[in-house]
Amino acid sequence: MPLCFLLFDRAETADGHAALEGLASTGPLQHAAAMAEVQQVLDWAHQAFPQGPGPLDEGHDWDHDLQVREEPGGWRTVTLTLAASAAFAQAFEAAFPTDEGA
Repeated sequence: MPLCFLLFDRAETADGHAALEGLASTGPLQHAAAMAEVQQVLDWAHQAFPQGPGPLDEGHDWDHDLQVREEPGGWRTVTLTLAASAAFAQAFEAAFPTDEGA
């Protein structure tokens, strides 16, 4: 499931989990498409890992935070941050591959 607007970076946390941060900056005409990608990711997460969202230290596989910020000129920045177990992060990267290394 390729993503066109959200670009994700992965970082490992000290407790062995992963932080997946997706960012999209769009003009007014593309904002709905960027938000549709956010929904696509969250729908996948709910379906593939029903043990979430919720705090990882309470046994959940994933959690999320969504921020939408209005910028000058009608631009919007969307940030979707996923706290993820190792299994979730691996499955996420398989479901939403990037072009890196291609």
